[in-house]
Amino acid sequence: MMKTARALFASLLVLSAGASISGCQSDPDIDITKLGLETDPPDELYTQGLANMKAGNMAEAARKFDAIDRENPFSEWARKALVMSTFVKYRQGRLDDALASGNRYMSQYPKSQDAAYVQYLIGLTYSKQIVDVTQDQRASAKTIEAMQAVIDNYPNSEYVDDAQAKIRFARDQIAGKEMQIGRYYMERKEYLAAISRFRIVVEKYPNTNQIEEALARLVEAYYAMGIVDEAQTAAAVLGHNYPDSQWYADSYKLLQSGGAEPRENKGSWIAAAGKKLLLGS
Repeated sequence: MMKTARALFASLLVLSAGASISGCQSDPDIDITKLGLETDPPDELYTQGLANMKAGNMAEAARKFDAIDRENPFSEWARKALVMSTFVKYRQGRLDDALASGNRYMSQYPKSQDAAYVQYLIGLTYSKQIVDVTQDQRASAKTIEAMQAVIDNYPNSEYVDDAQAKIRFARDQIAGKEMQIGRYYMERKEYLAAISRFRIVVEKYPNTNQIEEALARLVEAYYAMGIVDEAQTAAAVLGHNYPDSQWYADSYKLLQSGGAEPRENKGSWIAAAGKKLLLGS
């Protein structure tokens, strides 16, 4: 009797184990090829992640780094893994995910040795989303904000020069968008609306590739409205700063057609903006 009971108990154990294995294999939410991932030590996972990066297996690298962050939160390995995870997701083009991990890193480790790099990665991620000037320039504004944080908070980092270059490009994009809208209004002879856009470029984005055209368009718009002294001032500021510009030649010709010439009105907002332009601000 005792022997029979033991045999029955052993049979139940075998059946139970078989059912468990069968259940794991059929359960669509469990991938048995990944069950060992979370049990590896974080240093080994980190090494594996780097190896996958070197081999170009970015998806697998991201999975390794994310596992470290998930299973060893707030550890030094998790901090390092979060840096690499941000980079890998940026390289994969998973830009929203890169921003999420990058911003989480900055909220947790703003004074760490890798903080400048992660802040720079955030700026690069926004920069990668910048579109042409016919579309919304929200990503350009975000790029400026993120890269300015690199310059302000980590002025001695190796990323400052490129951060400044990315800011210049983003500012030029925003100025280009303002010019596009301004030209739209000019075509419809809505001169006041056009002037408001060109004024933004002159006052807020003077050191961009759009400044010469912005001043020339102000000459054109003010002249069309019969406000000749402002047209003359815009032409004078344009001539002072860009005497060899084709935009200046066209503006000069327009004024001459009506018997006028460039002349600066010191009380004009354009003259005030022109002084800042001369100072290179």
